[in-house]
Amino acid sequence: MNPYAPRRYASIAFLIFSLAVVGAFLYISSSIVGDLASQERERMQIWADATREIVASKPDADIDFPLSIVQANTSIPVLLTDDEGNIIDHRNFNLPEPIDSQQPLYISEANMDYLRGRLESLRSSSAMIEIEIADGVVQHLYYEESRALRLLSFFPYVQLAVMIIFVIVVYYAVSSSKRAEQNKVWVGLSKETAHQLGTPISSLMAWVELLPSFGVDGEVAGEMDKDVKRLAAVASRFSKIGSRPALEPAPICEVTERIVSYMATRISSQVDLTMLCDARHDLMVAMSQPLIEWVMENLIKNAVDAMDGHGSITITVSETAAGKRHKPYVRIDVADTGKGLSRRDFNTIFRPGYTTKSRGWGLGLTLARRIVEQYHCGKIFVSSSTPGVGTVFTILLPTL
Repeated sequence: MNPYAPRRYASIAFLIFSLAVVGAFLYISSSIVGDLASQERERMQIWADATREIVASKPDADIDFPLSIVQANTSIPVLLTDDEGNIIDHRNFNLPEPIDSQQPLYISEANMDYLRGRLESLRSSSAMIEIEIADGVVQHLYYEESRALRLLSFFPYVQLAVMIIFVIVVYYAVSSSKRAEQNKVWVGLSKETAHQLGTPISSLMAWVELLPSFGVDGEVAGEMDKDVKRLAAVASRFSKIGSRPALEPAPICEVTERIVSYMATRISSQVDLTMLCDARHDLMVAMSQPLIEWVMENLIKNAVDAMDGHGSITITVSETAAGKRHKPYVRIDVADTGKGLSRRDFNTIFRPGYTTKSRGWGLGLTLARRIVEQYHCGKIFVSSSTPGVGTVFTILLPTL
């Protein structure tokens, strides 16, 4: 009965699958970054061995090869200190002051302060290699990740954000296209229904006028005339779907009383239908009366069905303030003592196709929301509901 239940389960399954894919993607990316980090540590170990070889070499020894290894590092920032923490050498740091080409080994005060700060942060990490130069002489090689590795570690998250944005854009594009297609179907169906009802309604009107001449009781003919006119109003409502109706000022309490009076004689006698008007009787609302009447009738019929033909329906009209600017609204509450709804269905019931009736189309509340929110700039929602106790539908319409 709920066509959105399979969709909900499919959405959950898709979400789980997406999380699994994202998790696998991040795991693989993390593994790649970890491998590159291990390779950089191995390079630093080779760099440390080359440094040890240069320091421990004899004056006439050939140090071209270890020296080339030391000079080949142009990407990984390194700091070489003695056992007391004094900085001996540094490479590949973006120093605040440029190095004097005439004195390449000289470190200015600003650069030294900068390197000491980096050294303090590196001491708390595991990126350190001890170099034993001689017996009792140990130097410490501190290093940071290369710029390429740092950028690569952020790349999976950037790509993930791009994927999420892409999925959201595609989802909204598909949803908008589907919604527009559904709107065209509803409009076409409504107008065709109104067109098909036109001929038999005109014929019924003519027959109703002839009923008194056949001896039919005037009261019976009068009631039939009301129903035929109601059919004409229904056809008029369907013909207006798809085009913005003209809104005219009308007293909301009077309109609601007329709807309740009409429906009271056309629902089960075991249903107690009452109305309370806590608003001013001259309170005016810009509305299309046939469409608002259709919304109210739909809510009342749904309430009767939810109560299985026996119970009570209370319609309350009151004034309230809503929205960020606390604009004046009229509030219409339709409360029943029916089966109630679970909270997860508060929004689902307004979607096309959702119905609890064996022969329902699931379009009544969808069209009601369209009429109230799109045509009258109001709101319709389930304000409260308890399974086995009842449901309260609320309509908010801006007042003049």
